[in-house]
Amino acid sequence: MKRLLFVVLSLVVFLAACGNSKDEKTVKIGVTGEDKTVWNIIKEKAAKDGINVELVEFQDYTIPNNALNEGEIDLNAFQHFAFLEEFKKAHNLDITPIGTTVFAPMGIYSEKIKDIKELKQGDTVAIPNDPTNQARALRLLETAGVLKLKDNFGLLGDPSKIAENKLGLKIRAIDAQQTPRVLPDVAASIINNGVAGKAGFDTKNDPIYLEDADAENAKPYINVIAAKTENKDNPEYKKIVEYYQTPEVTKAIEKNSNGGEFVHKLTADEIKEVEKEVQK
Repeated sequence: MKRLLFVVLSLVVFLAACGNSKDEKTVKIGVTGEDKTVWNIIKEKAAKDGINVELVEFQDYTIPNNALNEGEIDLNAFQHFAFLEEFKKAHNLDITPIGTTVFAPMGIYSEKIKDIKELKQGDTVAIPNDPTNQARALRLLETAGVLKLKDNFGLLGDPSKIAENKLGLKIRAIDAQQTPRVLPDVAASIINNGVAGKAGFDTKNDPIYLEDADAENAKPYINVIAAKTENKDNPEYKKIVEYYQTPEVTKAIEKNSNGGEFVHKLTADEIKEVEKEVQK
């Protein structure tokens, strides 16, 4: 009798588990550097709503959008508006931002100087070579007073659109992931926030010059959560955006980045406005 009771109870548990697994929805999110604290908070919140969040980590910036377009993942969270717009145009992808995450300031780093004003005639400065971050880096040099760019520079300008370079700086465009590694060989290197963090830098205090997170021209560089356009209204995906923008996640980001990243919560209308800007 006891054995029969045990079998019956086991069957009930098994069937209940099967029922739960059918109800649970899995959302695969592509990332390029897993922030375990932040995503664990999101996973816990999602689980309470019957959503299983599965992170898929990629090693560079060239794969997650293609994986999203091919349906290998459901969302990705690694890029800013300008990068997404340039990449989807270049590869004919139909994906769109459905929410915003953080603004991660780009910084100028150096092992040789402590102030951007110490750059000398003929110095070499390394910058990322992908079109959007290359332009962003050159804009940062202009803001720092090192260069002047042509009026038609736009969001995809390259070194050919430098109007004035009084120091005769040599601009060396390289893969974004390599920008920290060349520091011993250059006067300065402009490094994306995420790349700098993975390389062990304090992204708030180590740069000799840093982007202004509150500047109006920073909006194209706010990071986003992207989905295939046909899925932009998916309720589970919208929930992921909501979880990311909760106070608990904001506190975790501030703590983990030592104040080096800033959460942005743009509305749907504000997202459309930024999209229009980067599409010009």
